[in-house]
Amino acid sequence: MSTKPKMPHPEHEIHLCFLENIGYLRSPELLEIGVDRREEYKRLVRGAKFLCKKCGRAAAKKKNLCEPEPL
Repeated sequence: MSTKPKMPHPEHEIHLCFLENIGYLRSPELLEIGVDRREEYKRLVRGAKFLCKKCGRAAAKKKNLCEPEPL
């Protein structure tokens, strides 16, 4: 039986902090089979316009942060 982890708020699964916590960039299993998500991640942060008040990450779109504020 697979259970989905409870998220702290809606759409948390697309926030940069969540992606980092699940090993989005550094997953050994994905790297082992040749999956490299650096370019996809760069797309999320390139031209950053928002900063997360919670974790300090920067993103191009506020939807990718928990508590965004304009830069």
